[in-house]
Amino acid sequence: MGKSSKDKRDIYYRKAKEQGWRARSAFKLLQLNEEFDLFKGVTRVVDLCAAPGSWSQALSKEIFGKPHSDDARIVAVDLQPMSPIDHVTTLQADITHPKTLEKILEIFGGEKADFVCSDGAPDVTGLHDLDEYIQAQLILSALQLATCVLKVGGTFVAKVFRGRDIDLLYGQLSYLFDKVICAKPRASRSSSLESFIVCIGYRPRPGWKPELRPDVSTEEFFQGMGIGRAKLNDDLSVDDEERKIAPFIACGDLNGSYDSDATYPIDKKDASSDSKKSLDPVQMPTAPPYKKALEMKRKGELRVTK
Repeated sequence: MGKSSKDKRDIYYRKAKEQGWRARSAFKLLQLNEEFDLFKGVTRVVDLCAAPGSWSQALSKEIFGKPHSDDARIVAVDLQPMSPIDHVTTLQADITHPKTLEKILEIFGGEKADFVCSDGAPDVTGLHDLDEYIQAQLILSALQLATCVLKVGGTFVAKVFRGRDIDLLYGQLSYLFDKVICAKPRASRSSSLESFIVCIGYRPRPGWKPELRPDVSTEEFFQGMGIGRAKLNDDLSVDDEERKIAPFIACGDLNGSYDSDATYPIDKKDASSDSKKSLDPVQMPTAPPYKKALEMKRKGELRVTK
């Protein structure tokens, strides 16, 4: 979380700093849990694309300290390094690699996960069709690992970019879960394409055994599921692709009706000279952009040529 003038006015950004969250996105997961009770009975969790770790923070706070939490395990996975979080095992690894799956199952003692989530997203280009496609591929990559590690009846939650072809992704997920819902937490800006897909009740397809392999694409991975795809028959008739629509709901309150797109002044009672100072980040970046270039510039090893 940086210190731009826009971010200073963002109420969820300010609340995240005040409450010790690494990023404002923690409120999105908490609001989803408030609506769907995602953490009930959950003891084994995989947080994919986890850096900087705000979702893992929320999971640790909500799961540990409750009955039967002594055996709980939370694994956070990301290609980027992450600073330690209480009760969370962090893995700097590729979510598409079989060794990552093996390590997660080893941490869980061979048991399957109750809950898998992903708040990952690519750097957006502004070209909505392209951004939606890349995000869908990231979700399918996360889903690959989820189908291998998630227990029957488990839950999968992931960030999505809603666009004109989102119903195809809904349809694919509907073959694997009893209930698929698209939710927009209040902490997510309404001006953003971002929403979250909540998939409840994992049920593997009959006769289909997911196997994570580095040489297999997402398309090839899901081929054996028996999903109805559009195809042209010999008589030139067309079997339409099976698509489903997930219900869309808005959610999130957490005892404060804040609008993430609105600008809120600092409370008068907190308007002392000390409170006007910008709060330091909860956790400094472990791998900030251009780190190597900045270090070289300080040492005089980087020169700009015209």
